[in-house]
Amino acid sequence: MKKYLALVLAIMLVLPMAICFAGCGKSEGSVYYLNFKPEADAAWQQLAKTYTEKTGVEVKVVTAASGTYNEVLTAEMDKENPPTLFQCGNQGAIKTWGEFCYDLSGTDFYKEMTTDDFNLYGENGELLAAGYCYEAFGIIVNKALLKTAGYEITDIKDFASLKAIADDIHARAEELGFDAFSAAGLDGSSSWRFSGHLANMPLFYQFRDDKVTAQPATITDKYLDNFKNIWDLYITDSATTGAALITSTGDESEAQFGNGQAVFYQNGTWEYSNLTETFGMNAEDLAMIPIYCGVEGEEKSALCCGTENCWSVNKNASKEDIEATLDFMKWVVTSEEGTTMLAQEFGPCPFKKAKEPANVFFADANKYIANGNYVVTWAFNYTPGVDNWRAGVVDALSKYVSGTGEWQGVVDAFVKGWETQYQAENAG
Repeated sequence: MKKYLALVLAIMLVLPMAICFAGCGKSEGSVYYLNFKPEADAAWQQLAKTYTEKTGVEVKVVTAASGTYNEVLTAEMDKENPPTLFQCGNQGAIKTWGEFCYDLSGTDFYKEMTTDDFNLYGENGELLAAGYCYEAFGIIVNKALLKTAGYEITDIKDFASLKAIADDIHARAEELGFDAFSAAGLDGSSSWRFSGHLANMPLFYQFRDDKVTAQPATITDKYLDNFKNIWDLYITDSATTGAALITSTGDESEAQFGNGQAVFYQNGTWEYSNLTETFGMNAEDLAMIPIYCGVEGEEKSALCCGTENCWSVNKNASKEDIEATLDFMKWVVTSEEGTTMLAQEFGPCPFKKAKEPANVFFADANKYIANGNYVVTWAFNYTPGVDNWRAGVVDALSKYVSGTGEWQGVVDAFVKGWETQYQAENAG
């Protein structure tokens, strides 16, 4: 009887483990995700921890500092254990990293997708990067402060009306207790908002005029006066002005807006959770409007919508690590934990089980589109040598705001810098 009981006990202990190994889908490999969005690092770290606790599969998340992703990716790919999951956010990245990308067509992860609109493909139709969410950016508005200043959001229809209101608020800043714009900081934690997102405005309008469908070798200065319009407004009607902008950080700008020191703040949908949770702002007080810069017909523009959030899997990883990575990707887009995080941190996602984000900025994006306004697409996705080009723009903007350089330097950084980076990227 004792032997019998011992045998039964042994079976009872072993059986759950056997069932788990047979049915839990535990991979023998591991995942190394090189994330390019610093603002989402904490969320990815927690999600990785949760997945490892649930499955036993190791998931390592490394986040590149802002503006350094390509540099970090290059360095990491040369190591013995390179990333198994990384970002290819545009066709330029596909040109560089396409040979490292696993074809995601037909995978269980891909079968969860509801659209191909945000995906990136190779020359032979291979799915090399899958867009896992889409975002929008514009000018975030504190409607409560705007009302205190005597205005409604419907009063802002174009650049002229935006400037008139911002000028008035800035002139009365001491009286009101707040200013028009939060800091347009050029520190590395903030500069991408302008060398990337704000720079999108002149690029979009030129590319729309020229019907651009592939990365152009050159650009012109056609809409750079419009870029100057909005940039000058940012740096003059602001809580932080002058040379202090060179070292002003993203955290400083966010805090000025979140703490009620500014009415306007250029950023994107990803800021919603920070503003409502970290700073306790009321969702009903928040809205996002287009970036107006004085282009004819801009009153019919919508928000800037698109994505750089595209996953690629390293085809040179081991079979086990590829399988582990694909399993992790599927879990992220199907699980309660993963879909909740994506909705909170990123927004709408093109997957069957995606959650609707509780984010008023996406409601604003949809409202403009529903009204028939044209979407300002992410033209900056065509930027050659993106990190180097943006660094040149930031340097020129820094000299301009400090008074050590002229606006022509910014124009040259755009136009000549683009040609230089294109030639370097396409040499040989």
